[in-house]
Amino acid sequence: MHEALIRSLTPSVLAVLVRRGADFAAAEDAVQDALVEAVRVWPADPPRDAKGWLVTVAWRKFLDATRSDAARRRREDLVGEEPAPGPVPAADDTLKLYFLCAHPSLTPSSAVALTLRAVGGLTTRQIAQAYLVPEPTMAQRISRAKRTVSDVRLDQPGDVATVLRVLYLVFNEGYSGDVDLAAEAIRLTRQLAAAIDHPEVAGLLALMLLHHARRAARTAPDGSLVPLAEQDRGRWDTKLIAEGVRILQTALARDRLGEFQAQAAIAALHDDAPTADETDWVQIVEWYDELTRLTDSPVVRLNRAVAVGEADGPRAGLAALAALDASLPRHTAVAAYLHERDGDLATAARLYAEAAQKAPNLAERNHLTRKAARINARGCR
Repeated sequence: MHEALIRSLTPSVLAVLVRRGADFAAAEDAVQDALVEAVRVWPADPPRDAKGWLVTVAWRKFLDATRSDAARRRREDLVGEEPAPGPVPAADDTLKLYFLCAHPSLTPSSAVALTLRAVGGLTTRQIAQAYLVPEPTMAQRISRAKRTVSDVRLDQPGDVATVLRVLYLVFNEGYSGDVDLAAEAIRLTRQLAAAIDHPEVAGLLALMLLHHARRAARTAPDGSLVPLAEQDRGRWDTKLIAEGVRILQTALARDRLGEFQAQAAIAALHDDAPTADETDWVQIVEWYDELTRLTDSPVVRLNRAVAVGEADGPRAGLAALAALDASLPRHTAVAAYLHERDGDLATAARLYAEAAQKAPNLAERNHLTRKAARINARGCR
């Protein structure tokens, strides 16, 4: 009975928060939190004014979240844009929160989603993109995770693998998405590496550093994306690369290979090549084979198809791509690239335009649109 009443009141409560000045996404999250609280409290202590109770609690949740977000932003402002190597300061409460949100009562995927939302500050949409699932699916997952932990004490920290997944996804969102959290993810991973002797923690830190080293060359002055092969390698941070390689070599020497070490090895091969033409694609394919064995991830298989196309020719890459689900994110963009490499410009232009419509962000959409336009212009000459 209570749950039916709560569901019926949700739209009107959401509308009240929006009228009070909350943006829709933040209001939606606050209302979800209030609903979780209502499900917990109302059976034993039902309110006289159900809507008024929900509005009051949701508004309080919104204000708390706003203050928390402001505090997080102030903390991020204190972090330098380039995380420098060297002594690591004492761990702060943020890293502890990552572990606490990785609660044993949650599945790893739910723990990651909840932590990204509660501690990382990412929106439900951004988390859904990271997980390659629809936004409503992720919203339900986060709501279930909140309900699960609402009746338990967060005094049993989660495992390292879940925390690493959180940090990895936060870094990826900060590196390529709408929220700049890359430096914060590196800072926290440094703290974790200083606190825990684990080869995959070192592998993740190495991976972050090796990718972050290319950041200055990744966009043009107008903000457009610059593909790896076209980047000015003189702008890469050689100190970060050297540190990343050193950390990776130490981790690999322990002979406990994991997903992040394998990814870091691929990144190191890219960073080690003086030019794009000198990239050791054969060895990169071998590392993708290891990574596929470790993860069996369709995204890894997609990236492997690109590497196969570079090592063995575009037709070999297209053959590897044909074995994958065409609905996989960026599948169309990879197909366009391989067809372009194979000289089929008409197909490449069509696929680039199609991929642009599916792009997850404006920068990537513009990049793919320009690729299609350039190929069409070549075909007209």
